Amino acid sequence: MTASAISVRGLTMRLGGRTILDALDLDVRAGEVLGVVGASGSGKSVLLRAIVGLLRPSAGRIALLGRDQRTLDADERRDFDARFGVLFQDGALFSSLNVAQNIQVPLREHLELAEALIEELTRLKLAMVGLPMDAALKRPAELSGGMRKRAGLARALALDPELLFLDEPTAGLDPISAAEFDSLIADLQRSMRLTVFMVTNDLDSLVAICDRIAALIDGKLVVGTLEELLHHPHPWIRAYFSGPRGRATRHVAG
Repeated sequence: MTASAISVRGLTMRLGGRTILDALDLDVRAGEVLGVVGASGSGKSVLLRAIVGLLRPSAGRIALLGRDQRTLDADERRDFDARFGVLFQDGALFSSLNVAQNIQVPLREHLELAEALIEELTRLKLAMVGLPMDAALKRPAELSGGMRKRAGLARALALDPELLFLDEPTAGLDPISAAEFDSLIADLQRSMRLTVFMVTNDLDSLVAICDRIAALIDGKLVVGTLEELLHHPHPWIRAYFSGPRGRATRHVAG
């Protein structure tokens, strides 16, 4: 289980008596951007939360960066958590903290740094995600939706992780802001050599930045490039990519 940045074998998730993920297998290659799509309620976010350790699998194995997550003790888990970052929908920022304090949470939790260095790193992360310096002292409620996402991304990248998990990063953004966020992710992925696991139903994002796409259907995954999925026979996949909102994929199919 060491060939991939993320390796999942036989993952089963049962919630409320319902099987959400059914003996699912997945490999995410180091350095790629994988987009995960699926119908509402199909289990996309459940899969993400299981991989990052927020939900306990009913069965199966998950390895991140070659480490089987079942083998980690509490101290190892804490150290390992510093190797990946997560951006949840709408940023999931602490409402009682300002942006700078939110970014500093993982820095203070995992590192012992001088206060001046923490402040310098905070400014660096703000610049990396395209936020102005005056955003540092604002609370999440004072930010636009796009700025909250960028602040959440800055916090996710605070420790320079190797893996980045994104849950619907462009949801709720206008088309211009969504395109700018896609470009930001693509630039950061290249400059930081990130492996990105992105749950999204934004077809423009899939076309713009994803190397491969995983479609979650009936608890299983169908994985391939966009071109491969455009020609896949499954009716849901065909409807998803070729439906009325599939304009972004049409030049690929053509």
